[in-house]
Amino acid sequence: MTTTDPVDRLLATARGEPVDEPFRVTGVMMQYYYVCKRELWFESRNLEIDRENPTVVRGTRVDDTAYSDKRENLHLGMISLDLLDDGRVVEVKPSSTLTEPAEMQLSYYLWYLDRVADIQRDGVLAHPRERKREPVNLTDDRIEKVETAIRGIHGVIEQPSPPPAEEKPFCDSCAYHDFCWC
Repeated sequence: MTTTDPVDRLLATARGEPVDEPFRVTGVMMQYYYVCKRELWFESRNLEIDRENPTVVRGTRVDDTAYSDKRENLHLGMISLDLLDDGRVVEVKPSSTLTEPAEMQLSYYLWYLDRVADIQRDGVLAHPRERKREPVNLTDDRIEKVETAIRGIHGVIEQPSPPPAEEKPFCDSCAYHDFCWC
């Protein structure tokens, strides 16, 4: 199968159809697309993050402890879900600081389930340390935004070198900080 649209290539890849150039997008890639395209490019090249970075450690701690009695970590093709709760897909984040990237990661999971597995679910973005839960539903606007982001992700990872570093308020806490600023 030859297709140039990254959304069609991703769907064909996910469904196991023959594709000249398979294309994969993970939830982390969707999140990074909204946080920092340079970070996305590094992730797409499997450049390892600083696992001792305090932000990474805090996120790992929340992942390991929040909802531990319900935690499932379901791996479905390209996506990895934190848990299902009452039929809803729950994405657990340590903080609500970067809401849009987290919402888009969850929206991508809902889109993927709908388009690849024909499973319709609602989602919940959970911030256990803040005792906060936000509903996320797959609306037509979100579908369009996810598909636009998939095309954007493809554009970023096809570049031969990373996008230029852009200083952002959260750069100091980024696990890729040294790749950009040292």
